Amino acid sequence: MMYKVFILIFLGTTLFASNIKLDRTTIANGQSVFLELAQIREIEYEKIDFMGKSYPIYKHQTKDAGYYSILPISYYEKAKKDKVVVHYLENLKPKAWHVELSVIDGNYEKEVIKVSNSKVNLNKKDNARAEEEQKEAMRIYNTTSEKSYISSEFIVPLDSKITSGFGKARIYNDTLKGYHSGTDFRAEVGIPIKASNDGVVVLAKERFYSGGSVILDHGHGIYTCYFHMSKFNVQKGDKVHKTQIIGLSGDSGRVTGPHLHFSARVSGVQVDPLQLIELLNKKLF
Repeated sequence: MMYKVFILIFLGTTLFASNIKLDRTTIANGQSVFLELAQIREIEYEKIDFMGKSYPIYKHQTKDAGYYSILPISYYEKAKKDKVVVHYLENLKPKAWHVELSVIDGNYEKEVIKVSNSKVNLNKKDNARAEEEQKEAMRIYNTTSEKSYISSEFIVPLDSKITSGFGKARIYNDTLKGYHSGTDFRAEVGIPIKASNDGVVVLAKERFYSGGSVILDHGHGIYTCYFHMSKFNVQKGDKVHKTQIIGLSGDSGRVTGPHLHFSARVSGVQVDPLQLIELLNKKLF
């Protein structure tokens, strides 16, 4: 899926094919698609509709002109074909452009994990705590900032071996409990963790499942997350820069041993963090 295919189909529009580009027309569940839109004097872009949800269009802040949108594909999305529809005004008249996008099965692996039964079969108190923490996180992820803090390429937070990739089905104590929602990096307790890019700290606290957790808002609906930490060097509201040490790795939360869990969200949707930052580095710079 590293190739590019541009298929542009217009509905009653005078736009040229070179003015709107989808970076691919086939994508695996759990990955992200990048849509570029040229700046044209007669055109005012409004929104994008895809799979029953609307996505915002942002002005490029790292290029001289043009706009873009990121379309995240949920891990739970089934293989199907759907249309990406761009709504815009041309000389104040409403029009639309569309292209077909095929979602395919990512064929992710399965892994069996043994943890304390108290982390799988929760009592009422722990279950209530975990549910409230999830609601708090989703309120954050579903908040979109019009400002982008990104001015240079993303980096990975640790230069170490990846021990578990995104998308693996997780079987905890012989019970299927979901999938691995990020990328795990090998790390003993106390290893410095770097911010993947400039942003604002929107959460820094201990949580039931993810332990010591930091979430960074990079703007334009893009978030990166750093879990199972043993120490925080930042607090909610702090502005951080790329490579800044935001804390230390640990073994807090639901884990089998110390490591860093790195994940990402776009417009509230969990996506493969490494595919996302590779995509952003390629298309934004």
